[in-house]
Amino acid sequence: MSIEPVDYKKAKSIYDFTVNNINGEPVSLEKYKGHVCIIVNVASECGFTKNHYEELVEIFDQYSDSNGLRILAFPCNQFAGQEPGNSAEIVDFIKSKNVNFDVFEKVNVNGSEGSPLWKYLKLKQGGVLGDFIKWNFTKFIIDKEGQPVERHGPNTSPKELIESLAKYW
Repeated sequence: MSIEPVDYKKAKSIYDFTVNNINGEPVSLEKYKGHVCIIVNVASECGFTKNHYEELVEIFDQYSDSNGLRILAFPCNQFAGQEPGNSAEIVDFIKSKNVNFDVFEKVNVNGSEGSPLWKYLKLKQGGVLGDFIKWNFTKFIIDKEGQPVERHGPNTSPKELIESLAKYW
C-alpha cells in the first residue's frame, strides 16, 4: 500500500506521518501519542550494532511499561552498505537480537529520496556540521507531544540517553 507523502516542512509533529513497518504495513505515528520515543536509524553490520542493539533492548525492557518508552528503529543502507538485507533478512537479524521494539521498513535518511519523517527530524534537530545524518545509530528523542527535542550521534550509547529521557517522562 502506498503512503501519501507528508510535506515535512508543514508537519506539526511526528504524528503527521505514516510509515511502513518491517512487514510493509502502514503505521500512523499517532499511535505513539503520549509516549516518549527514540527514533533511530539502524544497521545490522555496523561496528555500533552489537552494543546499540543490546542497550536499546535493555532500556526498552526497563522503561517501556513503567515510563511508556517507545523505540522506533529504521534500517538504513546509506552508510557503507551496512544494512544490505531485505525485510525478511532484517526480521531474522532482529529476532536474533531479541528486539521487541518497533522496526520499520528500510529507508533513506539523507538525500532527495530521504524519508519525509527523517527530513522532518533533521529540520527540527539539525546536526552540528549540517542537518544530514552522518552515520548509523543517530538517535532522536521525541517528547510526549511528538516533538523532536534532542538529537544524539552514534557515539552516544542508548544507555547514556536515560538521563535525557527522564526529563520528558
